[in-house]
Amino acid sequence: MQLGAIDRADDRPPYRQIADQLRAVIDRGDLVAGDKLPSEAVLIEHYGVARMTVRQAVQELRNEGRVVAEHGKGTFVRQPVQVRRLASERFARRHREAGLAAFSVEAQKTGFTPNVDQLEIATGPASPEIRDRLRLGDDEQVVSRSRRYLADGQPVEMAVSYLPASVAAGSQIVEADTGPGGIYARLEDMGFELDHFTEEVSARMPTAEERRRLQLTDGVPVVVLVRTAYDTTGRPLEVCDTLKAAPAYVLEYDVPAR
Repeated sequence: MQLGAIDRADDRPPYRQIADQLRAVIDRGDLVAGDKLPSEAVLIEHYGVARMTVRQAVQELRNEGRVVAEHGKGTFVRQPVQVRRLASERFARRHREAGLAAFSVEAQKTGFTPNVDQLEIATGPASPEIRDRLRLGDDEQVVSRSRRYLADGQPVEMAVSYLPASVAAGSQIVEADTGPGGIYARLEDMGFELDHFTEEVSARMPTAEERRRLQLTDGVPVVVLVRTAYDTTGRPLEVCDTLKAAPAYVLEYDVPAR
């Protein structure tokens, strides 16, 4: 592994130059996932800079999700999984008929091992926003399914699905295992033919609890995606509120030019 030197004529501050060089080392494959970064002492001696400068450089990489610090051991490369999310493809009926939920489709295309944990299922009142999106009356309840998605063991997304209790109660949707094809396959088994989905995408900084659950370092943003599923009569059947670790996702859209 070769590191460069600080260019005092460069407009970039020294810590950013060091971060750029360490990033290039990772991008070239000189250091791969699980490898240890040079220690602070080594970097201080090599670059001839203060300890704080080195720490700022390493923090840049931590903020990008490229490295993770392990107390008492050092800082290690943690190349984030890149989940390619093709919005126009992931909900195709053929995938449900093949027994694949959307995250499993992405796993096959991207080449990671999918997993789901932290599953919580409940029935209760909906927030005003969810009630409006599902067009429910004030007294109507919803079934909620909260879970966390992992790619190759790394948390990449948290999601909560909300469905009218009048639709989901007593069905396999309230079970831990919703069966092949997931929630949408069960809705269609029940006679609700899905017609289309709408999605709203935004970005923000995570809360402390969200950072903890997604194992994010300070400064890493999240992508918020709220999806509503409609049947052929125009009835909204599900709202899914998802929170994605921004470095882990590529959001791809295929938009017709007509």
